[in-house]
Amino acid sequence: MGRAGRLPGQLERPLLAGVRMGARGERGASEADMERMRELAAAATRHLGTARQTPFCADIVDATTGRRLVRRLNAVAAEHDPTSHAEVRAIRAATKKLKATSLRGHVLYTTCEPCPMCMGAALWAGVDRVVYGATIGDAARFCFQIYTSARQLMRRSDLRCEVVGPVERGACVALFEDRRMAEAMKLWRHRATGRS
Repeated sequence: MGRAGRLPGQLERPLLAGVRMGARGERGASEADMERMRELAAAATRHLGTARQTPFCADIVDATTGRRLVRRLNAVAAEHDPTSHAEVRAIRAATKKLKATSLRGHVLYTTCEPCPMCMGAALWAGVDRVVYGATIGDAARFCFQIYTSARQLMRRSDLRCEVVGPVERGACVALFEDRRMAEAMKLWRHRATGRS
């Protein structure tokens, strides 16, 4: 048993405490957020079955114009870099493109709830909002996770941004469930632990 009587891999239930469905729709998401998430899931789907397949895809979008600044996939294996998560790669590319360290006025969209590293990067970059699809709990069914939600991390920080999600959760979870990802996930787990 882990902390607070939980089994390893089991998330605390109140992760969505304080999150309300409202006029904006699914978990506070706007129609534009839902459309953007469907588009992001479709983009990740196009890479399934290729050398770049991953369920993790992220966009940085201008909050005012809705124009996408960058899109990135997870590239941990390709870059031999455990920090090459889609969100971190998108933040790095966006700040380079803008020649600025701040992403104020921008939104991070991601097919999966950001891990603590990625959420920390989003907070440090100053994004206005983080909008995610699948939850950390969803991802944990398929690959290793650190069990701290994006909202929990944000609440423990002096930095603030709006966290919205899950949005289009089914479409994003389907990326993990796709038969083409099964072998890749098995390989990722084996590389991380030396066991299947």
